[in-house]
Amino acid sequence: MSETRATLEMIAPTVDEAIDKALEELGLTDDDVEVEILDEGSRGMLGIGSRQARVRLTVKGAAAGRPARPEASPLQTDHENTMSIARHTVAELIDRMGVRAEVTSRLSEPDEEGQTSIVVDIEGNDLSVLIGKRAETLDALQYITRLIVGKEVGSGINLIVDVSGYRERREQSLRELAHRMADQALKTGHSQTLEPMSPAERRIIHLALQEMDGIRTESAGEEPKRKVVVIPEAATAE
Repeated sequence: MSETRATLEMIAPTVDEAIDKALEELGLTDDDVEVEILDEGSRGMLGIGSRQARVRLTVKGAAAGRPARPEASPLQTDHENTMSIARHTVAELIDRMGVRAEVTSRLSEPDEEGQTSIVVDIEGNDLSVLIGKRAETLDALQYITRLIVGKEVGSGINLIVDVSGYRERREQSLRELAHRMADQALKTGHSQTLEPMSPAERRIIHLALQEMDGIRTESAGEEPKRKVVVIPEAATAE
C-alpha cells in the first residue's frame, strides 16, 4: 500500500514567493519537501491579465512527523496574499515610470468605523514625481492599483498607496487647517471656504469638525474644484 504524504498548495505573484510562503506555513525547509509547479503564472501588462503562480509542496517522509507551525487563519492568509499582490503591482507600475524605490505593504490600524486598509508604502529619494500637484499623481497611482489588485483577488479592497509618509503628514496638516478655519469662523461669524480638495481630503475636514460645537461643514461646487465650507451655526453658507 502506498504511503499518503501531506501536501500543501500555495498561490503567490511568483513561483519563488509561493514556495517561500508554503515553507513558512509548514515550518519546513526546501530539503524537507518536493515541489511541483502547477502554474508559473503571468505578469500581464501592468498587472492587467496577470495570473498568479501556483505550486504544490509534498512533505518528504522524514519530515512528515515533525510538528508544523500553527496554521494561519484564512483571514490572515488572505490579507498576506493581497498585500503581496498590491506590493508587486505598485513596484511594477513605478518601475515602468522609471522610478527606483523600496515598496513595502502592511495592514493599517482600524479606523473610526473599525475598518482596516492595506497600505503600500513607497520609500526613496526625490519621489515628488509620484505625488504630483495636489497629490493627483499619487491618487491616480492608488486608483490604478486598486483596480488591478481588485481584479486579481476578485473583490473590491480598501487600499492606500503612500509615498514617504505624505498622506499621514497631509492628514495632520488638514486637521490643523480645519480647526484654524473653524476658530476663524467662530471669531468672525462668517463662513470660511477652503481650497479645492479631493473627496478623501474633504472627508478628513468633515470628520475633524463633526464634533465641534457651533460649527458645521458642507461641500460646495463641482468636481474637481469642490470645496469644504466651514460654517458657524449662526451663519449661512455664502
